[in-house]
Amino acid sequence: MAIERMPSRRGILAGLAALALGVAAALIPSAARADDVVVLAAASLKNALDDAIAGYKPEAGKIVASYGASSALAKQLENGAGADIFISADLDWMDDVQKHNLIDTATRKNLLGNEIVLVAPAAGNPAKVEIKPGFPLRAMLGDGRLAMADPTAVPAGKYGKAALEKLGVWDSVSDRVAGAENVRAALAFVSRGETPLGIVYATDAAADKGVAIVGMFPADTHPPIIYPIALIATSKNPEARKFLSYLESPAAAGFFLKQGFTVLP
Repeated sequence: MAIERMPSRRGILAGLAALALGVAAALIPSAARADDVVVLAAASLKNALDDAIAGYKPEAGKIVASYGASSALAKQLENGAGADIFISADLDWMDDVQKHNLIDTATRKNLLGNEIVLVAPAAGNPAKVEIKPGFPLRAMLGDGRLAMADPTAVPAGKYGKAALEKLGVWDSVSDRVAGAENVRAALAFVSRGETPLGIVYATDAAADKGVAIVGMFPADTHPPIIYPIALIATSKNPEARKFLSYLESPAAAGFFLKQGFTVLP
């Protein structure tokens, strides 16, 4: 199945912007000072984690966050990127870095939960749809495409594909997917009106007034959405362990709850 990449001028420009964002994010860790805490985090965490970082007062250095698709961040770690903490949007990519002995397994915890939703540009006052087996997603797209994070690798896309397969509609739309580098890039496609529909996390939809939620995917249509967190095995920064504890504490929980995440026990 080939994933089409927005064959339009606006789509190309959006793709270049997403690429530039990814490159900028990748450069952040290399610009960090020795006493900075470098956090590699799933793109969907940006708003909540930025707020949590602003609410934390490190004893030394600062907290530097680099956001992207969990798959891309995991590959950065496997290629030797320096970091102190990794927060993935699914268990698979945390499992992957763990297999490479890149995390301190004693610090690994399931931090957050989320949901996936179907969104449309808010400007069009889109109608709600009941997401159930066989719902008319293909007809809803018309001549447009369905924005998703890459369903072959990126967690949000994988969750979305699993849900559509469970609902029996994936085959009808698989050739109409506009694949994106990460879930925030997929959200931008919809927010800018470049696609009529997209599948993103509920927290992403809440963070962008340019989109409206038109349907919620039932939890039993996809694997549980879990964000695990862990300290990188090579981290020698004592502030990193303190910040990790902070993210797992009630002091930080409010920032995640405000953005719509579920804080796991």
